[in-house]
Amino acid sequence: MAGRKALILAGTGMLARVAQVLTHEGWHVVLPSRRYHPLDCEVRPGAAARRSMRPPGHRPYHPATLRPWGGGKAIWVEAHWDRPRELAAKAELALRGPADLLVAWIHEQYRRSVMGAVEPLLAADPAVVEVRGGLSGTGAVEPPDPLLPLHPTQVVQLGTVSAYDAHRSLAQDEIAEGVLDAVRRALNGHASSTHQVGQLRPLVR
Repeated sequence: MAGRKALILAGTGMLARVAQVLTHEGWHVVLPSRRYHPLDCEVRPGAAARRSMRPPGHRPYHPATLRPWGGGKAIWVEAHWDRPRELAAKAELALRGPADLLVAWIHEQYRRSVMGAVEPLLAADPAVVEVRGGLSGTGAVEPPDPLLPLHPTQVVQLGTVSAYDAHRSLAQDEIAEGVLDAVRRALNGHASSTHQVGQLRPLVR
């Protein structure tokens, strides 16, 4: 996987484990999000990005050391879901070439506009993974609906509780493992499919 480029769209830190694994395997990973979240292996944001961080009183930025495992690196860029064109422009600059992999976990309100804005940044035959939430507001499971029909998409459908313990919420580690499994399938050229991570807990009325 050395030298390949990945674009990860998710809330701050929500797919940090996925980004870290890809970086360790040699990927050039770009992480647009509203706030900076440190990884073990990354490129420090530039002066403009540091100036954009919040003023004293908030947790300060502590630069991490670039550890070139496999030659990979992670780059954070400040971006907002409600500014999809600006997000795409910043991501394009940081990617420095078409993205071979897109992993997206985006709030439903912004999902369509953001995915449409970043689609031109993808390579001709990219691997695509979408993470979807479990229950809708009515308590029903939302049917998978990949937004990029020209690209085979691995959909990760999240439950509400752990697959191992119905009394425990679905943990970030469990989500990360499920997403990484989907990434492997996407990179291996599998056809579009949906995979459940965790289990659904019935609503108590």
